[in-house]
Amino acid sequence: MRQGLLAFYYNLRIKYKIIVMLAFMMAVIGIATFAVMKYAFHAYDKEIYKQSASALNSASLGVEKELRNMEKISFKIATDSYIQDYLSEIKAGGSEYSNYLTAVNIRQRLLTFTSNEKYILSFHVMDVFRKQYGNGYKMINLSTERNAQVVNETNKTNGGVQFVFPDYGDNALIAGREIRRVDGLELDHLGNMAVRIDIDRLYSDLVTSADNSKAYFAILQKGGHLVYPHDQPDGMDLTSLQLTGQQGFKIVSLSGKNYFITYYSSGYLDWVYVNVMPYDQIFHTTESAKNTVIIFYILLSVLILGAALSFSRSITGPIERLNQRMKRIQLGHFEFAEEPEERNLAKDEAGQLQRNFRMMVGRIDELINENYVKQLTIKDTEFKALQAQINPHFLYNTLESINWSAKIAGHKQISVMVESLGYLLRSTISHKQPTVTLEDEMRLVSHYIAIQHIRFEERLVFENRIPDRLLNVYVPKLSLQPLVENAIHYGLEQMIEACVITITAEEYEGGIAITVADNGPGLAPDVIDQLRSGEIQPRGTGIGLRNIEDRIKMLFGEAYGIRVESVPQQDTRITLYLPIEMGERT
Repeated sequence: MRQGLLAFYYNLRIKYKIIVMLAFMMAVIGIATFAVMKYAFHAYDKEIYKQSASALNSASLGVEKELRNMEKISFKIATDSYIQDYLSEIKAGGSEYSNYLTAVNIRQRLLTFTSNEKYILSFHVMDVFRKQYGNGYKMINLSTERNAQVVNETNKTNGGVQFVFPDYGDNALIAGREIRRVDGLELDHLGNMAVRIDIDRLYSDLVTSADNSKAYFAILQKGGHLVYPHDQPDGMDLTSLQLTGQQGFKIVSLSGKNYFITYYSSGYLDWVYVNVMPYDQIFHTTESAKNTVIIFYILLSVLILGAALSFSRSITGPIERLNQRMKRIQLGHFEFAEEPEERNLAKDEAGQLQRNFRMMVGRIDELINENYVKQLTIKDTEFKALQAQINPHFLYNTLESINWSAKIAGHKQISVMVESLGYLLRSTISHKQPTVTLEDEMRLVSHYIAIQHIRFEERLVFENRIPDRLLNVYVPKLSLQPLVENAIHYGLEQMIEACVITITAEEYEGGIAITVADNGPGLAPDVIDQLRSGEIQPRGTGIGLRNIEDRIKMLFGEAYGIRVESVPQQDTRITLYLPIEMGERT
């Protein structure tokens, strides 16, 4: 997968590579920016939580402090001897008048507990018959359902305090107890009492937050029951919240809106204090900043990619036009039509490249025209030269007739000379390839040696020491026969005794070395230089060392060529260095 993506990228056009690279860089910068933003917003959330939690803790401590105070007051009322005596009288039964007086005494007694408690709405005492007696600055008669609720809830605690939540048309929180008198070893049930607490005022005085106008305070039982308020605003279902741990914060969705929830579990009661703030309002600034950054980043990315596309076109446009020109040149169309946008080429690398290409194409066109004229001249010259020459086929047929006449007359030497001469002429004139196999070249040398044997007889000794495995190596045509001819001219013709001409071939690292050696008188250094430079005109075929070396370098490269070694009065060695290129043996 990775290799495929890399190959796809490498094969893209340059302008697309620039766009992909910039897009990748923008993506990396964007991811880094969003990561930093997320970290910053998370830190901001934690800071808001700290402030909200601090306010919530302060509020919960204040609420619990007041509730403990209400617990003490309820204890005083439940254990008050006067209250207990009055309830005992009612329980014992009496006349209607005596019960009326007792009720008046209970209400007057309750006035003693209402001095400086601003969060108490009223006090209520219920006798064993569930008749209620109350007093307070916001006195109400509890409904039958509310009264029954208080009695039933407080009877479960065996004299302990019980907080009864707002219900049945009563928005107050009630701290209630069962009233009992110790009579010997028995706890005599006398009735119940309730202290109605103004929870709304308590909330407004004690619950604070960063923005009270937007915050919403609630108290939940740990089981999920709503303690305060008795109804939930905007249809929010706070009882569905899953609040774990002693305290914390979370962002939740309620009724289709997001809220920032901070909560704290009470250590005094089985309650959880919850502070609810609208997330969209509290975090409006951060959300606006986040959206602004995102929009700005998108616009900036579009502008940068557009600028990158324009920039890449300014670079790749001239290169693409140059590429189209090269394709036209490849097809042989050398005419150069200048386009309007190319009249004022930039002086950067792309502009210089186009100028140089234009000059190169012009020069190539000139050379082609010049070479075309030269070729026409050469063809005309060759045609005139061929008109002045004897037809090669007529020459071959004439030599063949002489050969058969010599054989019929019994002149064997004449037959060999004519047959070898015919092969030499056919090889030099007919074959058009610049290279032949070493076997073909040696066959040409053998015919040449056959003719020279008839001339020099025993004075010419020829040895072929070329391994059979190297006979199919390609060599330049007419590269060995001229060397043998030079050996005869500068060696054999200068000697009285026999001359040994040896051709050897051996492989070396990177090629093959073919050596033509003779045991003649050798060559002087100045003669070697003149042969290599072409100052001495060769005899026979007219092919000199300079011609052979030029053809080797032209065919195989500058790494190959000729080396001449000569020791006066000892020997001469001419070595051809060629690459090993195999052909088919014939």
